Parts: sequence; C-alpha cells; structure tokens
Amino acid sequence: MGSNAAEVPVLQNYINGKFVPVRSGKVLDNLNPATSQLLCQIPRSEAADVDDAVAAAKAAYPSWSQTPYENRAEFLDKIANALEAQQEKLALTESADCGKPLGTSRVIDIPRAIKNFRFFAGQLRFDSSDSHWMSDALNVTQRCPIGVAGLITPWNLPLYLLSWKVAPALAMGNTVVCKPSEVTPMTAGILAEVINTVGLPPGVFNLVHGLGPECGQALIAHKDVPLISFTGGTVTGRNVASTCAPMFKKVSLELGGKNAQLVFADCDWQNTIATAVRASFTNAGQVCLCGSRIFVERSVYDKFLTDFVAETQKMVVGDPATANIGSLTSKQHREKIESFVKLARDTAGAIIHCGGKRPDLPAPFSEGAFYLPTVISGLPTSHPCASQEIFGPVVTVHPFDTEEEAIAYANDSTYGLAGNLFTSNLQRATRVTRQWVTGMIWVNTWLHRDLRVPFGGVKESGLGVEGGLHSLEAYSNVKNICFKF
Repeated sequence: MGSNAAEVPVLQNYINGKFVPVRSGKVLDNLNPATSQLLCQIPRSEAADVDDAVAAAKAAYPSWSQTPYENRAEFLDKIANALEAQQEKLALTESADCGKPLGTSRVIDIPRAIKNFRFFAGQLRFDSSDSHWMSDALNVTQRCPIGVAGLITPWNLPLYLLSWKVAPALAMGNTVVCKPSEVTPMTAGILAEVINTVGLPPGVFNLVHGLGPECGQALIAHKDVPLISFTGGTVTGRNVASTCAPMFKKVSLELGGKNAQLVFADCDWQNTIATAVRASFTNAGQVCLCGSRIFVERSVYDKFLTDFVAETQKMVVGDPATANIGSLTSKQHREKIESFVKLARDTAGAIIHCGGKRPDLPAPFSEGAFYLPTVISGLPTSHPCASQEIFGPVVTVHPFDTEEEAIAYANDSTYGLAGNLFTSNLQRATRVTRQWVTGMIWVNTWLHRDLRVPFGGVKESGLGVEGGLHSLEAYSNVKNICFKF
C-alpha cells in the first residue's frame, strides 16, 4: 500500500447494480506510469467476488435475453451519450492511467469507445435472420444469446477494447462480467458509473477488479460462464484455451503479434516513411497491431534507414499532455523491453541507430517508465528482437532482394495478426497479400479501421473473429428452425 493511500480514491467492484467493496478487504495500488504517483487503489478480487458477480449476471440473464432488441439498442445509445458527456474526463483519466499521450486518448481511444456502443446499436437494429426455402419447408436461422459472458481486457487500450466486447455482448442479449487489467482500471470504473446512471437492469453489467491468476482465472473457469472473450498475451491466451476447452465454452482470443511492414522501392516515399513511423511507435509500440519487423527492398534500404531514423528522432518523448510518445505502462514492462535491447546490443553486427535507452526528463517524469523509440539493424531475422513480441517502441529493419523473399520473411513468424505493405504496384500488392498468412493487411496505410470488417488473427495471434456481424456471431449461438408445410 502506498504511503499516501488515505489521500487517493479506492475503486469498488460493480455487482448487481451496486458498487461494493471486495470481500477480503484486500486492495492493489494503481500508479501513474509517467510519474510513479499513486492514482487510486482497486479491489484485489478473488473467487468469492467473481462468484457474486456471476450469480448476479446469471439471475439477470433470463429477463435481459428476452428484452426486445430495440430496447437493448436504446440502452447502448444511452451509454454512448453518457460517455460522450464525460469525454474529456475519460481522456484525462485514460492518459494518466496508461501514461499515453493525452492527444491519443482524446482523438482515438475515447471517441472509438463511444463509437463502439453506437455502432453495435446500429448493427443490432439492422441485423437480419437467414432463411432457406425447401420444396416443402422453410428454414429460419437465428442468433441466440449464450448466457453470462466473461470479458477480459488488456492494459494498452483499456476503455476502447472493453467497449469492443461489452457492446456486442449486451446487444446480443448476454449478461456480462468484466475483468479489466489491474494495471489500467480507471476508465472501466467510469464505464460502470455511466451504466449505473442510464438504468441498465441490475446484474446485466458487472465489473470485478483484480489480478489475472486470482480473479481472471476464477472467471475463466467458472461453471456458469459459457462464453469467454479474452484480449491479451499469447502465453495467457494459451492458458485460457486450455481451461475452456474441457468445459466446451465458446472462446474468442485476440492475442499477440509480431507484425511485418514490407517496403518496396516503388512506394510513395513520404507516405511510407510517415506511416511506417506511426505504425512502429503509436502508443510507444504498445498496440498489438504495431509493425515491429520492417523489411525493405535492398535498393532503397540505406535511404529508408536514414529517413526513417531521422523521422523517428523528431518524436518527442515525455509529458503525456504534450508529447508524441508517453510512458510505457510500467517500470516492469520497461525492464522487459530493456532486456531485449541488451540482447541486440550484445549481438555482433547489430546497430542501434537511435534510442536504446531511457530519456533524461525533468521531475516528476524522471520517475516515469519512459523509453526512447529504438531502431535496430544488422540482426538476423531469427534474433529474439526480430521474432518475439516486445510490445514496446523497438523495431528491427532488414533488407530483402525479391518479392518472394519478402513474403517468406513476412510469414516466418509464429504470429499472424496483421501487417502493412507499401507499393504503388497493384498487381504486386495483390500477389503479396494473397500469399501473406495473417489476419489483416493494410496497403499503403496502417490501422485504417472500418468497424464492419473482420478483426482477428491466425496462428498464435488468436482464435475467432470479431468486428461487425462477426462480433454478433462471436457473442451468440446459432439456432436453425425448420417449418414443415
């Protein structure tokens, strides 16, 4: 417990329409990663707290699952409106909790969270059932709610990704128990406050804070939770899958990535440099879609390194209120990143072109978990920095000679989440994207998202697809009804 614990708020769980303290009385400190100052304390929930939340959700399910779709959609719109009324508070809170730039929270995270609720309200209103005629019968296929959905979200995009799960789960008539990351819990708490004000029936939305092994695992393994949606690391995702498989739960896993960026000599140069930098270092590289392996056609490799490093060095690291790059999520995470960079520094032939160290910042940011954006060349593609997920502001750059070699490099990964490709040749773009084994590819852009399109990875990057109608499918079961004439 921090020394100034009495001066900071203590968040509570939200169960059955009420804010309640953790049963054990145990709490966790939540720090501002940019300053190491104590922001709040959160419940250290255990199995008993999860049992309470699941029981409330289970009791609320029969009524909520039978609530007309237009009423459910109306609730989603009410939540969106209430979040929008607190948009600046949410942005400030998210920035302080994550250490990310305030501009990112204002422009991306919070607006997208609001949009998620509005979007899935619309999806629900315009959804339709499939029907198939036979000579003597009619088949009607319906999406049906599943029950209590356990929703587990990571620390990098807290409200954004929580809304991505909550909105379609509620839209389809499920009740939910949410377990946000204990590292960035605060906007989840505000969402619970918002839901408490809009009149959502008690038990439909529940929130429990705590550690993964104590609280998250209890939710994943709970016998009355038939659906789990998890976003996080691949190691934890493997544990989620192994727990859920014997219980035959429906599972959606959005896991890690080690995404490639392919740069061909015929690309639009200025757009490529600017986009590649953004794809590398947005949110200090703490986005599963960031491109941390950059492969460049050899004829422009040296020029790319020069221009890319120069553009990277223009980025300002520091005070999240004004900087391009804020802090990492924690000092522990920074230590992990530093261990990878040390491996590169100890490798013969490796060149660290910029970064590779902590910035020198004035107080209070001198106590924060900051790290400079780092560009490394000269590593073999099998090196841990080039093959393992670092999840930080570190990229490796490698040359290639042929289109076939570029494709081979892109596919030479245990992950398959996303990637981006820069070329002015449409035929090449078509050939490469067809052979690239990954879930999402952007051509001459990055993170240009349409909420209607599928989102998900292959290989160790996940299981299942969400987004648009795919989200409605992820949070429902399919029932076919045959009417014989």
